[in-house]
This record gives sequence, C-alpha cells and structure tokens, in this order.
Amino acid sequence: MSRQALGQKGEECAVAFLERKGYRIAARNYRAKVGEIDIIAWQDRETLVFVEVKTRQGCLFGAPAQAVDAHKRKKIILTATQYLRQRRLGDCFCRFDVIEVYAMPAAPWRIRHYEGAFEM
Repeated sequence: MSRQALGQKGEECAVAFLERKGYRIAARNYRAKVGEIDIIAWQDRETLVFVEVKTRQGCLFGAPAQAVDAHKRKKIILTATQYLRQRRLGDCFCRFDVIEVYAMPAAPWRIRHYEGAFEM
C-alpha cells in the first residue's frame, strides 16, 4: 500500500472512530495557503475540534504523534485560525487533537486519540 493510500485509509478509520464517539464531521482535508487540517469536527454544539491524523505501520521512527512537531502545530493553528475567520466562528471553543492510527497487517487497526494534544 502506498504512503498516500495508507494515510487516506487511516483518516477514514479516524472519521469512523470520531463518528462512533458522537462527533459531527464539519470538514475533511481543509486546505489553506499555510497548511491542511485532516479533520474538523464538532464534539458538541460548542466545541470545534481540529484533528491531525498520523498513520503508521510500525513504531520504527517513534510514535505517530511525535511527528506533530512545533512546526506542524504552528501550521495547524494558522490554518485553523483561517477556518474560524472564514466561517465567523471566532467565539467558539476550539481544541486541537491528534489521532494515531496503527496499521496492523494481520490484525485490526488500532487507534489512540489524544484530546487537547496542543493549544494555540
């Protein structure tokens, strides 16, 4: 499976996971000049969650969430700010989550959800 296909399947797993938890998906793969956000979802009517999904087939290069470094977090925050401005959502509560998806070749894929993984 290509890296892009693996990432897309990981995002699909993350969306299904969030929906099972009651989240309402507002956008997927939102793009702005500065970056992209994998999933934007409402946890309830007041909390908008920006989710970065990292999918890996193993931990050879560390845990997937470790790839969300300071540079990546800054890009996500700037992109989220643009999303909020475009939709005039400046007064809503926001949170930044990371979802790790472990692609297991001979077993069900595992998901680890870090709520509030970083802040603005």
